[in-house]
Amino acid sequence: MSRIGKLPIEIPAGVQVKVSEDNIVTVKGPLGELSQQVNKDITMSIENNTITFARPSDQKNHRAMHGLYRALVNNMVVGVTKGYELNMELVGVGFRAEALPNNVIDLVLGYSHHTYIQLPPEVKMEVKAEKRSNPFILLKSIDKQLIGQVAAKIRSFRAPEPYKGKGIKFVGEQLRRKAGKAAGVKK
Repeated sequence: MSRIGKLPIEIPAGVQVKVSEDNIVTVKGPLGELSQQVNKDITMSIENNTITFARPSDQKNHRAMHGLYRALVNNMVVGVTKGYELNMELVGVGFRAEALPNNVIDLVLGYSHHTYIQLPPEVKMEVKAEKRSNPFILLKSIDKQLIGQVAAKIRSFRAPEPYKGKGIKFVGEQLRRKAGKAAGVKK
């Protein structure tokens, strides 16, 4: 049995979970509402403020879906109660970020032009830029998949390089660094 799939999900106070006839799970909480289509083979049961998932057989695709849908629904429950935050840091001389109206972010990443990114309305953004420190971009959302996708898109414009670590990185991320040329080393 799937180790993730067999874990029950506790429903916190103030959260409502509904399952429609065509297996669409809707989770409503204090921060918002999310919905997810669940495969018809996976059965959900809601009892005593817990959600449990079961699969019909031990086939490989049923085992994979068992853990997947349990994790997706758990992320929805956490999202509507606490929300998700991602903090990104721009490392590099002259790298800047600016929040523009209509949820647009303006990035200066060492190219000859500015990079503008239109964020979805579900993702809220803050930009912190203080003198003598790297700029930070803070992304907030209730949808874990969406915030991860937006962060990956922002990072794709200038991923951290392995020699000096310049680029857009997540706060707390350990970068694998390489040694540069060994100039003037004699053997």
